[in-house]
Amino acid sequence: MRRYADRLKEIEPFRVVEVLTRGKQLAAEGRDIVRLEAGEPDFSTAEPIIAAAQASLGRGETHYSQAAGIPELREAISRYYKRDYGLDVAPGRIMITPGASGALLLISGLLLNPGQGILMTDPGYPCNRNFFRLVEGEGQLVPVGPEDRYQLNAAKAEAAWRDNTVGAIVASPANPTGEILTSDELRDLHALCQRKNGSLIVDEIYHGLDYSEKAASILSITDEAFVINSFSKYFGMTGWRLGWLVAPPDAIPHLERMAQNLFISMSTMGQYGALAAFEPETRIILNQRRDEFQRRRDYLLPELRKLGFDIPHTPAGALYLYAGIQAFGGNSATFCADMLEQHGISVTPGADFGRFRADEHVRFAYTTSMDRLEEAVARLRKLFG
Repeated sequence: MRRYADRLKEIEPFRVVEVLTRGKQLAAEGRDIVRLEAGEPDFSTAEPIIAAAQASLGRGETHYSQAAGIPELREAISRYYKRDYGLDVAPGRIMITPGASGALLLISGLLLNPGQGILMTDPGYPCNRNFFRLVEGEGQLVPVGPEDRYQLNAAKAEAAWRDNTVGAIVASPANPTGEILTSDELRDLHALCQRKNGSLIVDEIYHGLDYSEKAASILSITDEAFVINSFSKYFGMTGWRLGWLVAPPDAIPHLERMAQNLFISMSTMGQYGALAAFEPETRIILNQRRDEFQRRRDYLLPELRKLGFDIPHTPAGALYLYAGIQAFGGNSATFCADMLEQHGISVTPGADFGRFRADEHVRFAYTTSMDRLEEAVARLRKLFG
């Protein structure tokens, strides 16, 4: 019998993909499925980005790029930080990666020795702990609840810090909760990591999709943290698989050496397309789409609350509502299966995001049109109204 690596037993499935696949199967069979599971904006990539990529193909830009990305895109991201945040981030500190996932893999390889761990929230983005496990490290889950705004703070991080902890990863705005960290909270986390001789990693992939207030960047506080970002969410380029990583200058040679071996380079034509993401005409389109996501949130949130879903806070950003289902029995896997199979509503079970009270929660993604959200609410009213 063929033998596989023991680590595979500990790398959990990405359940939202399983829900997504089943929903597509049912739709192919003729069922009308309202899709509220995936964190993928429903808008196609903005036309200026597509046009820029097509133009690069016409110029023959089809060869490998540098492992850290084309210089023009690194410079464009540097200007983006200056324009949007008032920050001076040198292009040499910016690496283009194959999605935020590529950045996570590089950071995992950079920071973790076998047996070491990085603190992360429970609930939180599920793939983080699997990346850490892939390099023989561990995601050290810290339970957080509504009293913490589902975020890791310095006090909780200090209490959870172990002898083998080498850092902490936080997300702001966060998946699955949409909660943000304030500048003071980020500053306190950074100070703790400095005191512990550890590293702070901040996932900022939902920046730009912040509604009531602009999310603060850790880069406004320190040059010593690691920032993960992506062209997938605000920029609407999910299928292009492009992200970026901002790192302290001394880390860049190590990250670049790993990238040379792991990726060789990113999609060259995709990078030239991404240059147009920062143009004024594109930003107008992207900001209009952000406003539409806020309109959807502002519709779906009160409707779910009226039906009995427990959503204690109004999420400040991202694309999600993390909802308690205690009023409906509290078993999220059964709840989600029933919603999909019997009622044609596809949502993600809380078990995808951790273990702490996971069975009591589901995640709604408002990444579909208003008329489909209204249809979902109408179906839910028949059940729970």
